[in-house]
Amino acid sequence: METSVEIIAPVIALVAWSMVMWVWMYATRLPAMRKAGIKPDPNAPKGQQMSALPPSVRWKADNYNHLMEQPTIFYALAISLAVIGNGSGANLYLAWAYVCLRIAHSLVQVLGNRIEIRFVLYTLSNIPLFGLTFNAAMFFIR
Repeated sequence: METSVEIIAPVIALVAWSMVMWVWMYATRLPAMRKAGIKPDPNAPKGQQMSALPPSVRWKADNYNHLMEQPTIFYALAISLAVIGNGSGANLYLAWAYVCLRIAHSLVQVLGNRIEIRFVLYTLSNIPLFGLTFNAAMFFIR
């Protein structure tokens, strides 16, 4: 069985985007915490201190958390497809579609947080995931 590593490029792209969001999160959060006079308190209930920050600052952290959730399915699928030799062609296009939709979702969330648009982008991003899942499953069913 040969590997097909082309599909690793969108994996790396989404990881890189996640790192961009991490930097953006802290570049806005730390100054906002200073301005609000927030000192990290390990005894404060989860989220209590951050709720004092402006929504536009919290959106970046919310999005970073989102990038640590559903994309884990994408990473597992893409790496699996690479290993079984199905990481090119339609699967590669589906992987790039997923990454582009997740980046669009991020930008909508952090720049204005239009929930209706985010929901559409999130829903659309599931279509490539279903396609990748189907294609990976078919490799073993055939």
